[in-house]
Amino acid sequence: MRKNRFGLSVALATPFTDEWLIDLPRLVAHGRQSLADGCTSLTLFGTTGEGASLGLNERQRALGALAGAGVDPRTQLVVGIAASSVEDAIAQGRAALMLGCPSFLLAPPFYFKGAGDEGLFDWFAAVLTGLGPKASNVILYHIPQVTSVGLSVGLIDRLKKAFPGQVSGVKDSSGDWANSQALLKHHADLHILIGDERLLAKAMKLGASGTICGLANIAPDLMQAPVNGIEEPRIAEIIEQLVPFAFTAACKALVGHRRNDPVAWSRMRAPLRSLNEVECRALFAAIDAIRAKRAA
Repeated sequence: MRKNRFGLSVALATPFTDEWLIDLPRLVAHGRQSLADGCTSLTLFGTTGEGASLGLNERQRALGALAGAGVDPRTQLVVGIAASSVEDAIAQGRAALMLGCPSFLLAPPFYFKGAGDEGLFDWFAAVLTGLGPKASNVILYHIPQVTSVGLSVGLIDRLKKAFPGQVSGVKDSSGDWANSQALLKHHADLHILIGDERLLAKAMKLGASGTICGLANIAPDLMQAPVNGIEEPRIAEIIEQLVPFAFTAACKALVGHRRNDPVAWSRMRAPLRSLNEVECRALFAAIDAIRAKRAA
């Protein structure tokens, strides 16, 4: 296992008020509790955080609320960037740079498909140049099942060589073990982060650096084992229960269950939809049973 590790970052879920605004007090409370529960950082505005549905102004307010509550933007925040235009991607990044945050999870442009590595390189190069050297910890985000735009081993090689002071890692959320192995083999100099919690322990043994994951919202205690290269069987069992549902909605419902605050955490930003009451009851019972039978 590598010594210089990224660790466990929670892909922080985003709570909304009944007016569909970001619920800043709940966001701050959840973020601070996640750090207290063992997460090394908070990743905001990722897939689990519904980042592609959040505008620039509300992102700025959320960042300001967290920083104002004592979360250190320099060491405890990673900011997701999800945009198709270079201008919007840079604007999202600069909102965090203004607070001194150097760390970003940068997704590819997702509207136009089939652009190829040349087009993607040009887009990433323009964004990285626009962000400048203060964006010194940029993690490239490979999640093709959502973006329909994959990041090849060759493209990553070009980007890390062209921007060595900025590109520091790759988050592989493909769930494809062969792809994770290729990244670990060809890009061992980068922080390789594994998004599929079921693959994390064995990836850590091969030199992975950690994870940004949604499960840390609801089971940060269980995530401590795989981030240290130790298998935790309950993780696969929990994921198996989540698979039939839309992950973000299920994750938020479970946050509400864990926090005893179900109504506020059930709200999803359109176009995503919440789980219904029957689905929630079944999910909660299954997850509670998994945890209880191992803890007894």
